[in-house]
Amino acid sequence: MSPQAPSEGNGGPVRFGIIGTGFMARVHAHAVRAGGGTVTRLAGSSPERGKEAAGRLHVAEVAASVEELVEAPDVDVVSVCTPNHLHGPMAELALSAGKHVICEKPLAVTAPEAAHLAGLAGRTGRLTAVPFVYRYYPTVREARARIARGDAGRLWMLHGSYLQDWLASPAATDWRVDPARGGVSRAFGDIGVHWCDLMEFVTGHRIVELTATTARAHEARGEVPVATEDGACVLFRTDQGATGSVLVSQVSPGRKNALTFSFDGTEASFGFDQERPETLRIGGAAGDLVVQRDSDHLTPAAARYAVLPPGHPQGYQDCFNGFFADVIAGVRGEDVVGLPSFDDGLRAARITAAVVEAAASGTWVRVAT
Repeated sequence: MSPQAPSEGNGGPVRFGIIGTGFMARVHAHAVRAGGGTVTRLAGSSPERGKEAAGRLHVAEVAASVEELVEAPDVDVVSVCTPNHLHGPMAELALSAGKHVICEKPLAVTAPEAAHLAGLAGRTGRLTAVPFVYRYYPTVREARARIARGDAGRLWMLHGSYLQDWLASPAATDWRVDPARGGVSRAFGDIGVHWCDLMEFVTGHRIVELTATTARAHEARGEVPVATEDGACVLFRTDQGATGSVLVSQVSPGRKNALTFSFDGTEASFGFDQERPETLRIGGAAGDLVVQRDSDHLTPAAARYAVLPPGHPQGYQDCFNGFFADVIAGVRGEDVVGLPSFDDGLRAARITAAVVEAAASGTWVRVAT
């Protein structure tokens, strides 16, 4: 395969090709346009699915194959929005064609495969990104900035949860339930990694060792036995001496997308709830401070992502919009702070591998570096 040099320096919009036709493809397509780019091509699992999705997503050209899309001269960035087991091969194909690459998480279903992709990204010099988009809430950036300047004091306890209910029914299923397509870890590998990425990004701490238990609410879905976990509980220690925990579930009725954290320091604690993302709670011994998402009163690092006036809620799609705006800026050669790369995807894969090992062994496990 002969690499195609992206032409993003030609002064026109950065051009994206999307692989996939489902929910994430729709989110990516909206975010590309909001960020100032354009979607030039789309590829589906079949030409028919590709044509149907292209109509919905307002994409003019449908690639007959993934190979055709990654080789297309009118594609600068390839966005991989497929089932998990296809992430690694398709990301490698796009990098080998000389494209910049966005790959949905998990970057790969095994840590060695993720390491291979991160290494390839470094050798090609292409921009790579994994959508750990919860970094893009302005209130999250505000917590990061205040913790970095010392407002929390010494962080000593880091805890939270990520709870969903989309698999609460024993009849509910999805390709993610199948370890051959989703990977050996489902709940943690799918959403637990988001929490861990957010914790490490906001606090600057790194998980060095952990222990875990996993569980299933339903041993079968329909008539099919379940081999992956519905939930996980992880205890961990960090490189800066903090201890912490995270509870993850996809079977918690009533919790739609409840990613929460409390990062507790000796001077203050910082609390966030993704279902109520317009505020950041800063707890103190004398009382709590509630910080509203208002660019006039946020630190510059956070105000950059507060694109709507206060009282006009920003949400999940806005996080993707900010992420894609940073991708486009990075492709154009601008310095971007906090854009999650394939190295961050590798980090998530290594934490997931440690969780799987710890749950199987019942021991504390070191996270590979």
